[in-house]
Amino acid sequence: MDQEMVVMEIICNAGEARSLCYEALRLARNNDFDQAQEKLAQGKECLNKAHLTQTQLIEADQGEGKVPMTLVMVHAQDHLMTTILAHEMATEMVALHQQLAA
Repeated sequence: MDQEMVVMEIICNAGEARSLCYEALRLARNNDFDQAQEKLAQGKECLNKAHLTQTQLIEADQGEGKVPMTLVMVHAQDHLMTTILAHEMATEMVALHQQLAA
């Protein structure tokens, strides 16, 4: 397992997911709820890819420190966790926009 590639995969997928979340919010502000939901679904797919990669790292480590912890690894984990939160909040905000528009 090339750790640098794994870390970049987490960062790239989390970054794409975050961009899709913000695109969903922009669409919801313009009352385009179908497209907003589509962007959220695409974001969730990217998050799932990043989470799978993270899970593979955890499995490889086996709780024994086999995977070296570097600053870029911490950065990748930070990207993933903040994007998970962004997706949850964006999902709620799109629903709120939709409710207010009804």
